[in-house]
Amino acid sequence: MNLMQYATAADVADAAAAFLVAQAHLAIARHGTFHLALAGGSTPEATYRQLAQAERFPAELVPVTQLYWGDERSVPQDHADSNVRMARESLLAPLRFPESNVHAPDGGATDLDAEARRYDDLLHARLPAGPGGVPVLDLVLLGVGTDGHTASLFPGTQALDECARSFVANDVPQMATRRLTLTFPALLAARVVVVLVVGASKAPVLTALRGGAADFPVCRLAARQANTFWMADTAAAGTGN
Repeated sequence: MNLMQYATAADVADAAAAFLVAQAHLAIARHGTFHLALAGGSTPEATYRQLAQAERFPAELVPVTQLYWGDERSVPQDHADSNVRMARESLLAPLRFPESNVHAPDGGATDLDAEARRYDDLLHARLPAGPGGVPVLDLVLLGVGTDGHTASLFPGTQALDECARSFVANDVPQMATRRLTLTFPALLAARVVVVLVVGASKAPVLTALRGGAADFPVCRLAARQANTFWMADTAAAGTGN
């Protein structure tokens, strides 16, 4: 398990920003483009604000970085709860990403199943194909919930069993909502996955991972040991004071 531990949540965000820039350079050297899937949540937002600082994400990388989303809530893109809105305000606008590089799902669509199919088709059209034809992202940034969900792959939900598609609409009855989300085939096909784990409430998830348990959805990422990086603060890692 590639566990990278830092003292505070701010340190996790800072380290994630540096790691992301390094991976962008590697991807661009490899094939000229950096295909990045963004996450929602407070720690990813702090990472985006780090990247938006002067010269942290070099200006020359912006035109060759293509942006996607790991999941989105069932709200319009200008809604306060939208992952797309958060990324636009904290990262895209400050770095002046061209709209042609921004590939956002529409959580406000009247038919979320149709929107998920559209986005699945977009991923297949824009990304290189891996084994089985699964589209391959260069880096997927993820968070994790106290229930062990990642992206919008919640415990007990149908999307956990999706094997064919890379992006679906997922019913989340425990939250009385639907979400748009990448599936595990897409996550497992990505060149690199970074999972940000912050706060003492997430400690049980890391404990399960260390013990080889599969109690939480996010534990499925343990199947790809080499290129999954877990960035945690001391509270989440269970080593705080």
